[in-house]
Amino acid sequence: MLAAAVSSTDGIRTRAKTALTRCGVDLAVFKGDAITARTPITGGDLFALRADGPEAVDRAVEAAQAAFHDWRTTPAPLRGALIKRFGELLGEHQQYLADLVTVEAGKIRSEALGEVQEMIDICDFAVGLSRQLYGRTMPSERPGHRLMETWHPLGVVGVISAFNFPVAVWAWNTAVALVCGDAVVWKPSELTPLTALACTALLDRAIAETGVPAGVHQLVLGAAEAGARLVDSPRVPLISATGSTRMGREVAPRVAARFGRSILELGGNNAAVVTPSADLDLTVNAAVFAAAGTAGQRCTTLRRLIVHESIADTVVERLVRAYGQLPIGDPFQDSTLVGPLVNEAAHTRMRESLDRAVAEGGTLCAGGERQLAEAAPDGYYVQPAIVRMPAQTAVVREETFAPILYVLTYRDLDEAIRLHNDVPQGLSSGIFTADQSEAERFLAADGADCGIVNVNIGTSGAEIGGAFGGEKETGGGRESGSDSWRAYMRRATNTVNYSGQVTLAQGVNFSQ
Repeated sequence: MLAAAVSSTDGIRTRAKTALTRCGVDLAVFKGDAITARTPITGGDLFALRADGPEAVDRAVEAAQAAFHDWRTTPAPLRGALIKRFGELLGEHQQYLADLVTVEAGKIRSEALGEVQEMIDICDFAVGLSRQLYGRTMPSERPGHRLMETWHPLGVVGVISAFNFPVAVWAWNTAVALVCGDAVVWKPSELTPLTALACTALLDRAIAETGVPAGVHQLVLGAAEAGARLVDSPRVPLISATGSTRMGREVAPRVAARFGRSILELGGNNAAVVTPSADLDLTVNAAVFAAAGTAGQRCTTLRRLIVHESIADTVVERLVRAYGQLPIGDPFQDSTLVGPLVNEAAHTRMRESLDRAVAEGGTLCAGGERQLAEAAPDGYYVQPAIVRMPAQTAVVREETFAPILYVLTYRDLDEAIRLHNDVPQGLSSGIFTADQSEAERFLAADGADCGIVNVNIGTSGAEIGGAFGGEKETGGGRESGSDSWRAYMRRATNTVNYSGQVTLAQGVNFSQ
């Protein structure tokens, strides 16, 4: 049963309009009939909005490129001042932005607030980065020469974001790209246009208050066609796209065909290994959030739990008991831990995957049922599911963007690592163990093959200080912290000759 009554669509609409107004959005400017902003909380429609056609996308790119010519020569610490002010505005409007994240993505309150906090955190990171865009000086083999590298702004960065993190991933890209001296064109998911309008209004305010060249950030609303126009634009040297592996297969070759760059954050089929020495209290608590949090709609969601055969029955029993206590319902209610799936299509894919899992020999141990609410006939609330599988079958090797946790067993750690790596995706991973040698083995070069590898932590909940991204069909891109900033800049190798002589490298003699 649902944990609490679900808010009405009218009430949610009023809440969304209040949040938008507080963030400086005039909905009348964006009125249209091409995009319908809706809420998964009830499945109801909220507002009708316009969409940007191909010409509007072209104009946005042109405006961003024009602003870039001035922005690229602005000293990086001054670029950091823009992001500092933007971060301050995010903090002042955190509650309203979180409201919109919950309204459009269905995230529970703490997760929505956490996503906005992630935006604030990446702004802090980017402000510090504005004074640390370091190059290197290398020893030259030629007397009287200095060899060094410098980093310069790249150009216009196209950001295509997904519904499940409607603002954080955009902020990862935008805060860093702007500090690096780039301009940004953002195409948000058509499922979450309201959060995009609010964030853009706040960034526009920061731009106006800090005297930044107008146009360094552009927003385009629309469906796949708008994103495709951005992907194909020769004036956009870098595309950062978040979405499914299928989407990445379309984006990557099109960007490469015009010799552009891409940062791809695609599918994740994340697994955690549970060893006999694991602290089961810690393991179960971490696994429940990683698997059921955000209703399983994170790219880092735990989808496979690979448990030693000696403790598998105990682990499954404890997980089933924990799942039975999860409050499911209105994400605005403080007691709720699991909100709705984003739409009917997500529910259909979940049911199809569960049917396939049973057909492939799996046993449904918990969950999978839709929970109905009188006030939300078109809301898709489901019980997170646990399925024990006899082997890593075809359905297990695929990502289903829903709360399904497949449980597999293993006999020794080598087998566990083989199972872990035997999927096309390579985003996030974890091992639960009290044995240091097992932890080190999992972290080693022949251990987990993911971009994020954790010990005694679930697969979700990455911090902005580290680079975020994965391998294989996850795309190979890196965003957020560490040295991810390099993807948004171009590198130049410089040689300065102060010797007064022409000296060639490698001892080449070309004198007459």
